[in-house]
Amino acid sequence: MTSAEEKQPTVLEQMGGVSGMLYSSLPVVLFVIVNFAAKNLMAAIISALAAAVVIGVVLAVRKGTVQPAISAVFGVGIAAFIAYKTGEAKGFFLFGIWQSVVYGSAFLLSIIVRRPLAGVLWTFLNGRDRSWREDRATVRDYDIATFVWALVFFARFVVQRWLYDEDQVGWLAVARLAMGYPLMAIALLATVWAVRRADKRLKAAEEAQEAKAAQEAEASAEAVLARTADDLLTPDMDELRRVADSESRDRSRD
Repeated sequence: MTSAEEKQPTVLEQMGGVSGMLYSSLPVVLFVIVNFAAKNLMAAIISALAAAVVIGVVLAVRKGTVQPAISAVFGVGIAAFIAYKTGEAKGFFLFGIWQSVVYGSAFLLSIIVRRPLAGVLWTFLNGRDRSWREDRATVRDYDIATFVWALVFFARFVVQRWLYDEDQVGWLAVARLAMGYPLMAIALLATVWAVRRADKRLKAAEEAQEAKAAQEAEASAEAVLARTADDLLTPDMDELRRVADSESRDRSRD
């Protein structure tokens, strides 16, 4: 558990900041604009991939590692491949649609098996211990946050799947952006709420345990002092008998 002075990351920081929001939105926006303006699926695919590569390079330079570049290109690359194979612009969104139902199911399942992902992932990402799993109230709070995440992903799936079936490519892009970071912000707020309640509860329990340990140590010290005082004030009968026997023998010799 972190110290009281440690500042919790803000929702915006957890989402990658304003730049992270813009970076993730750019390939989708370019895909829709180019597809609408040029009426050319391949040009739209190339534009989205080029944007993802540029974003990946920028992130790699800023962070000093190629991992952000791989992450930036991976999702867009799969979406572009599906669009190419289906020959339809709406195929660009199919991967994200089914990804939402998979993620939603995972979050829901984690509640059922009593390992709420909101708590598990927060613990992993922030280097926390897993002591919260021993507290039923804290697990319940993380269950609520996890359920909010599940609702977010299932809402994405339902709305975007309907737009996909209706061939509404433009509205698919709008739904993907509108149901992306805004809904994630709500889920992250629920997670932060659960984290703060858990930290407060666990800190109170830790302080209570420390107070109990201090009381037990004080009581033990008092008991030791009491025994020591008894030893000092209570005559040693064996020693007294030895002294009496010694004096008796000395008188007998006399």
